[in-house]
Amino acid sequence: MKKVAFYTLGCKLNFSETSTIGRLFIDAGYAVVAFTDAADVYVINTCSVTDHADKKCRKVVKEALKYSPNAYITIVGCYAQLKPTEIAEIEGVDMVLGAAEKFRIVEFISDLTKQPKAVVHQQHIETVNHNFIAAYSIGDRTRTFLKVQDGCDYPCTYCTIPLARGGSRSDTIENVVSRARQIAESGVKEIVLTGVNLGDFGIRNGQREDKFFDLVKALDDVEGIERIRISSIEPNLLSNEIIEFVANSKRFVPHFHIPLQSGSNKVLALMKRRYQRELYAERVAKIKEVMPNCCIGVDVIVGFPGETQEEFLTTYQFLNELDISYLHVFTYSEREQTEAAVMKGKVAGSTRFERNKMLHILSDKKRRSFYQSQIGQVAQVLFEDDQKDGFMHGFTQNYVKVRAKYDPIMVNELKKVTLVALSPDGNVEVAEAEEVFAH
Repeated sequence: MKKVAFYTLGCKLNFSETSTIGRLFIDAGYAVVAFTDAADVYVINTCSVTDHADKKCRKVVKEALKYSPNAYITIVGCYAQLKPTEIAEIEGVDMVLGAAEKFRIVEFISDLTKQPKAVVHQQHIETVNHNFIAAYSIGDRTRTFLKVQDGCDYPCTYCTIPLARGGSRSDTIENVVSRARQIAESGVKEIVLTGVNLGDFGIRNGQREDKFFDLVKALDDVEGIERIRISSIEPNLLSNEIIEFVANSKRFVPHFHIPLQSGSNKVLALMKRRYQRELYAERVAKIKEVMPNCCIGVDVIVGFPGETQEEFLTTYQFLNELDISYLHVFTYSEREQTEAAVMKGKVAGSTRFERNKMLHILSDKKRRSFYQSQIGQVAQVLFEDDQKDGFMHGFTQNYVKVRAKYDPIMVNELKKVTLVALSPDGNVEVAEAEEVFAH
């Protein structure tokens, strides 16, 4: 039996697609093994969000060949769609598959004979614009990432995702509900809805047929799934009706991740974002009004062209005053074929680094403050299948990471616990087996 191993870079959507590709190999008679287990085939699913895609891809290829020098190396994902020729020149790479080809991978590599030059199968991204391919992760994590939407029609000036994944397109509500039921039957307790622009769910064949809110309502009635989490949603697509529904939902948890990117309206305009800071503040206020304990995560980009020190401080102050829980901070990096790459007002690398550092410190402060506010609360924790230094970890409904003394019986189980204490440095301390602490 031939062995295949996977390595995934990037987002939850990539993880769902890697898992689905893995099942294609299993159906073809392969055994899926760990990356270190000397596989016959390595599949590396790449990301293109930052300018480190090339460096990361090269490093993973090198590591794979260290474990299995004669392995057949295939690169898929966003970076593979954008830079197939560049990837094909990486030493050790045997095949590169674009967005339209990655789910036909088993067909393309039926013969593992290594050629003098890497084989490239990649079409123009427009060939996938109306073709939605479902995916979900299962068996490799406590929760399942369920892909319901792909591609994006938003022309953000810094982003290559529309070039790598094509236009916005979605599955049907009926299909998503059916898959959610299948996932529930497998014993999974939590589903994370994923997509490139999740709130834009409902477009098929270039036409809007459904709304994301319709999907949310339908999924709330799926028996067997304890929790459903929304991975990320644009502020202009996060309506009050969605917020109010989640607040009273049977399954949707009080946790939103809402991209901001900048707290400056001037920079938001340069980015071609579809909202201003005032709308963002309204969304946060609404969430906290109906769900005071809701966890709110924020994406923000520092060092975008035209972001002066004053604009950055505007962003910093805006975030500091918002009732949010944590930040995902990205340092702007120039991406070919984007408008921002040729904009004036380039920010020095050292300045970008300093701004990133400042926001990371702010994020730590926000997370600690949020966790501290949860001490004394009774919460339901879904425990992960991990063990480190005698402890296991899990997440509450509102995304507080906790730990308890390891007990194999608690893996993939929902336990009602009291959040007891937070140590001064943000780590956790457990005094008794029944006590669970904010991490």
